Amino acid sequence: MQLVIVESPAKAKTIEKYLGSDYMVLASYGHVRDLPPKDGSVHPDEDFAMDWELYGDKARQVKAIADAVKGADRLILATDPDREGEAISWHVRELLAKRKLLPKHVERVTFNAITKATVTEAMKHPRELDQDLIDAYLARRALDYLFGFTLSPVLWRKLPGAKSAGRVQSVALRLIVEREREIELFRPQEYWSVIARMEQSGTVFPARLVKFDGEKLERLGIGEEGTAMRAKAAVEGAVFRVEDVDTRPQKRNPYPPFTTSTLQQEAARKLGFSASHTMRVAQNLYESGAITYMRTDGVQMDPSAISDARKAISDRYNGHYLPEKPRHYETKAKNAQESHEAIRPVDFSKDRYGSGDEGRLYELIWKRALASQMASANLERTTVTLRDPAGLHELRATGQVVKFPGFLAVYEEDRDNKADGPDAEGEDESALLPAMAKGDTPAKKGVDAAQHFTQPPPRFSEASLVKRLEELGIGRPSTYAATLQVLKDRNYVRTEKNRFFAEESGRLLTAFLERFFSRYVEYDFTAGMEDELDEVSGGRAVWKSVLEAFWKDFKPKSDEVMEKKPSEVTEALDEFLSDYLFPANDDGTDPRVCPKCAVGRLSLRGGRFGAFVACSNYPECKFTRKFAQPGGNGAEGGDDAELGKHPESGESITRRVGRFGPYIQLGDGKEAKRSSIPKDIPELDLDWAVKLLSLPRAIGEHPETQLPITASIGRYGPYLAHNGKYAKLRSTSEVFETGMNAAVVKLAEAAAGGGRGARTAAEPLKTFGPHPTSGGEMKLMAGRYGPYVTDGTTNATLPRDKQPEDLTAEQAVVLIDEKAAKGPAKGKPKRKTAAKKAPAAKKKAAPKKVAAKK
Repeated sequence: MQLVIVESPAKAKTIEKYLGSDYMVLASYGHVRDLPPKDGSVHPDEDFAMDWELYGDKARQVKAIADAVKGADRLILATDPDREGEAISWHVRELLAKRKLLPKHVERVTFNAITKATVTEAMKHPRELDQDLIDAYLARRALDYLFGFTLSPVLWRKLPGAKSAGRVQSVALRLIVEREREIELFRPQEYWSVIARMEQSGTVFPARLVKFDGEKLERLGIGEEGTAMRAKAAVEGAVFRVEDVDTRPQKRNPYPPFTTSTLQQEAARKLGFSASHTMRVAQNLYESGAITYMRTDGVQMDPSAISDARKAISDRYNGHYLPEKPRHYETKAKNAQESHEAIRPVDFSKDRYGSGDEGRLYELIWKRALASQMASANLERTTVTLRDPAGLHELRATGQVVKFPGFLAVYEEDRDNKADGPDAEGEDESALLPAMAKGDTPAKKGVDAAQHFTQPPPRFSEASLVKRLEELGIGRPSTYAATLQVLKDRNYVRTEKNRFFAEESGRLLTAFLERFFSRYVEYDFTAGMEDELDEVSGGRAVWKSVLEAFWKDFKPKSDEVMEKKPSEVTEALDEFLSDYLFPANDDGTDPRVCPKCAVGRLSLRGGRFGAFVACSNYPECKFTRKFAQPGGNGAEGGDDAELGKHPESGESITRRVGRFGPYIQLGDGKEAKRSSIPKDIPELDLDWAVKLLSLPRAIGEHPETQLPITASIGRYGPYLAHNGKYAKLRSTSEVFETGMNAAVVKLAEAAAGGGRGARTAAEPLKTFGPHPTSGGEMKLMAGRYGPYVTDGTTNATLPRDKQPEDLTAEQAVVLIDEKAAKGPAKGKPKRKTAAKKAPAAKKKAAPKKVAAKK
């Protein structure tokens, strides 16, 4: 019997159908062991020896593999064809060798697609495990471990609120924070455009003023309204003749097939997928045999795949769409061993596969791969120059015509930050121009002068951030999804409309690293480390030497910072962030003078819940300001700022700052009514404060149940409540505006959605099926304090070392059972289990049975 080991059960099931009865295929369910998530798992003083630990939820699977291998005369390690796949195979082999269970023949097999032909052919050409790829894995894993477990304790003790740092994640965070700084420092510049609407042969087209009073105009050449109005009047009063018609042919070549990073970018632009979701869907497509392996830097396709693509093109289009020779693309990957075939469909005759997100992603992959072998697009760009008789003023019109679409008939790549239609100045360079010749005098239909302002650089989307990381050579495409997810899970960033915004904790962490560990968040240094790791996987460098060079400088630096007092760290950050926290005032006054007492000076302070700005005149002056609120006069952050008197009770309403942010309070004392301040309130005033303190708001009695419906704001935002059921509201204003009819409809919709109203909008990140004991569906959710897994009764937070996208059903069961075994939190009702339903005589024994089974 021959035993084949793969990663996933879906892959195992598919492959087992292709092989004969002599083969048994088992899944390892990903990595079977890892470094224990505690300090001391890597020993730099012992030649970087590593302590490996079996994942708790993998014991059963490893036992199944160990039992099966006893009756096998050949072990075939057929995990994915990349560095991680090689590492999984190595771990399985090492575990079996430790137990002295290795058969005589142990071989490694890889395939780029899960089809019967590729799998059976791969089985005929086994090889040994690639030690260079294994060494690269060991180097990367040890490097990331040493970086994280050395730096994180420094953060916990010296930077309140910081959770962790990572070799690649911290540099990605720096990119987001630096973009935020650029936006804050940006000062918009006014400029004007003058556009004439011309008509020739019944076709109206725009022409922009590019020369005025004999002076050539740049894009920002007209900077104020007066000049713009004079230019508009000059165009209106002049007659323009065609001086020149320049028509130039252009050719656009197709894009290469997808790599991991370009797939993530295009899926984000075209489909709105996050990087992690793209990889999950692509994994499903790969394991079902629809596409080739989805973690790759390569852009080339197999010759047989190119032939299939060319046949599909000839079947669907005429001969003009098929180039004479096949197209060949060269990969930019620095490491040839990790440069696999591009992502493509296994069968080009199938332009559809699956449904939902799988169907949409497959169609994107199919179109891109097919278009890569199609003919170039032929375009014609026309530029028409019009001048007045005196030659003082000049207009320019541009247009573009597609003469032959070629690959554009199938696919066109999207661009980040593309404009919707014409550009900001009213031109549309893709517009079709009428036929014109020198000497023609098009009719002038009107002239418009429009004001514009320069725009700051856009915040990163997932697509543009992945593209930037790849351009800088930071990280590897297969790790980007996990890296971006960590930044979200740690609440270092938030996303709004698919754009990254740096949170307070993310900005502070970046400032700390730039001040004390500047070398290790430099783009060139991080990219250089990636190059060294590639040298290891290429067999051109020794992995332990790479680690030694890193550790020799990193460890003393971390020890040096650990010796500093927290006050010294805060003082250094206060100076480092001075320009950001205390920008110069327009009137020239000192920006550090306290706006409340006018005596003390403002400075950065460290607190139990993070950094903040406070007055040096404490406790006489209790002025505070949040860290991520630069400058200002304190109106947004002063403590105990009185907003006015309550119109009914006459008590004072004050705006305060607490451990969880700003809030308002009515009166004084422990029993004083309080309310947090929602973020979507444009400007807090007395009226808004009175409204917030009046909550919950009674809407009326439900027409069917006669029970009250109320609107309020809770932990998860604004919501409606009725008879223990909830419905989410979109904004704070809806709390005070929603009427009875709308409330009934929203509650009905929430009930139809099968959720608990206010929380139904939270979609699970992943589902695992029913829990074997409770029967409740297990889901991975994004919670306020990080990701957690639940069966509807017990919620279990994911450990820090566990990435959400790596969580398996078996791990979910273990986490839920462990949390349930600890018992309910104090003061909360106990979890209902099957044991409670047992007869009274058996109730005591039930917990012991569960524990013994586990």
